[in-house]
Amino acid sequence: MRKTLGRIALASVAFLASTGSLLGATSATGSSILEPATGALLGMFYGAGSIAQATAKLGRTPPVHLTYYGWNADWTGTVTKADLAAGRIPLVNWEPHNIDFHKIVDGSLDATIKARAKGSKALGKKFFLDFSAEMNGDEAWDGNNAPLYIAAYRHIHDIFVAEGATNVVWAWCPNVVDIHGGNKNTMDYYPGDAYVDWTGVDGYNWGTNNGGWQSFQQVFANIYPLLAAKKKPIIIGEMSSAQVGGDKARWIDAIVPTLRTQYPLVKCLIWFDINKERDWRISSSPESEAAFIRMAKNPYFNP
Repeated sequence: MRKTLGRIALASVAFLASTGSLLGATSATGSSILEPATGALLGMFYGAGSIAQATAKLGRTPPVHLTYYGWNADWTGTVTKADLAAGRIPLVNWEPHNIDFHKIVDGSLDATIKARAKGSKALGKKFFLDFSAEMNGDEAWDGNNAPLYIAAYRHIHDIFVAEGATNVVWAWCPNVVDIHGGNKNTMDYYPGDAYVDWTGVDGYNWGTNNGGWQSFQQVFANIYPLLAAKKKPIIIGEMSSAQVGGDKARWIDAIVPTLRTQYPLVKCLIWFDINKERDWRISSSPESEAAFIRMAKNPYFNP
């Protein structure tokens, strides 16, 4: 999903740096891995506006903030610090664009990894780190080489542990389907229980294309049992619905009932709020916006 995000994400991050410390939110969890005791955490990628604008619209600030960074970008800086200072939980998506994973494994890139580990430790508070998301899909960071991906992930994880960055909560978020569709190879990329705090998934209702309109339940129906088998909390690291092809407001209204009854291990959900490929925005229509506001105020997303 993020292949075409590029400068838009970086510009959004830069813009948010100037607004991120202005609005507060009480941290929703004291868990060692940020798992809420009840319900689920709500988060956003602010591609369609600022935190301040979203807060005014929703009547609250979602507790989790998704941001994107390239391999060499220092994501332990201004924006992440502002989130933590305001009581928000950062979800840092670390994207290894044009990085040879063999060089991660053989130690050639250890200087960068150690710098991020030390910076993370210095932050002093818990936050989510999602390295190389959608590794099983067309992001193809490592050429869809599952053993190489696992080796790189473990190498990074082990350096963070060695540097004492125990405040990092590790999220592993494959795409909702593999590169050829389905989930035949999804779990081939799983780094192992000792390396993952939250399993996860990125998935969308694409509307009239990509298989046609899917309900929220249908989007995640095939991958959920695979993730749930690990008995860890699940984060939906990116999700949204297209506006065209069905009733988006009704799609949103079904999220909380579906989480309650069918996807109880989903403990965090991140809305991808941007007009890109499809109109994923909360405010793609007045009806969609009203439905999202209802959802954001639901006690299930206010644990």
